[in-house]
Amino acid sequence: MLAYLDHHATTPCDPAVVAAMAPWWSEHCANPANRLYRPALEAAAAVERARGQLARVLGSRAETVIFTSGATEANNLALKGVCEAALAAGTPRRRLVSLVSEHRAVLDPLAYLGRHGFPVSLVPIQPDGLVDLAQLEAALGDDVLLLSVMAANNEIGVLQPLAAIAARCRQRGVLLHVDAAQAAGHIPLAIDELGIDLLSLSGHKFYGPKGVGALLVRPGLKLAAQLHGGGQQDGRRAGTLPVPLVVGLGEALLGAEADREERAGRLGTLRDELWAGLEALGGMELNGVELNGGAPRLAHNLNVTVQGVDGTRLHRLLRQRLAVSSGSACSQGSPSHVLAALGRSRQQAAASIRFGLGRGSSDAEITLAIETVAAAVRELR
Repeated sequence: MLAYLDHHATTPCDPAVVAAMAPWWSEHCANPANRLYRPALEAAAAVERARGQLARVLGSRAETVIFTSGATEANNLALKGVCEAALAAGTPRRRLVSLVSEHRAVLDPLAYLGRHGFPVSLVPIQPDGLVDLAQLEAALGDDVLLLSVMAANNEIGVLQPLAAIAARCRQRGVLLHVDAAQAAGHIPLAIDELGIDLLSLSGHKFYGPKGVGALLVRPGLKLAAQLHGGGQQDGRRAGTLPVPLVVGLGEALLGAEADREERAGRLGTLRDELWAGLEALGGMELNGVELNGGAPRLAHNLNVTVQGVDGTRLHRLLRQRLAVSSGSACSQGSPSHVLAALGRSRQQAAASIRFGLGRGSSDAEITLAIETVAAAVRELR
């Protein structure tokens, strides 16, 4: 038995989502941009239904939704699109602010923009993974154009205080971009209520298909397109829309919202059982905020550092029975910059385990995980 406990990397596509997509691959194959005949109009209507589904779940309006290939493209469109629009408008603000613990899909576009006239400030995080709000507020000077912050960290599951952050952005006239790739479908999000200007997501993080995501943009916010060619999506993102994937994205978010509370309760219980079993082995250090009923963290996340073992050998033993990781799926084996920001050494980061539970996770898998880690620790210590 191989226990799949890497749901932060990707989730299995819900069979109901696969069924919803099925007719749009061959039976209804028309291009939604062509409005001259009925099949194309039906495809366009399916796209608009998905747009409405995303908007309803996320507390926004349908016209705010731009479909993309995923959160990476959405992040690039948000950050580069805002900066290019500001440049064209002659806006004096140029500085961009983010956290050191952000995903590479934010940090790398920021680094690119930093080389093109938009200086970047990265705010440190505290040892529990949360940002110090006073320190963040101090970084929001009069020259700041945009703050980008991840709603839920993809490695340690910490939830940043979005409401408090958004309030500070509004006070300073700073745009707020939220990378919600790990949050959408897992925690409640209300874009308009919170005051979020831009929000990115990926379908495959909440039981939808790979290759599709969205950027939600506050109405009236100027955004320079990054893909040019056909003027689709009101000129904000060119390219023929993949109707099956768009349909799947909408259905997946509806399904995730429907069982979100029940799933969080069940997986939180399993996560706590997993931590209790690992902690009993000794030499285990929790990464991120403490586990308790009101802790600001994802219910299905657990990240631990195993003291006194070699990380490479540890993961070589674990992968025989567990699908887990030591960090982001996009890290390509590099030591986690998130764990480094918490104060972990390269050796400690390499000997860390990220568990991402999901809909299919069971008591049997938790027992297997504890037994597998225990056997590996006995051998390595």
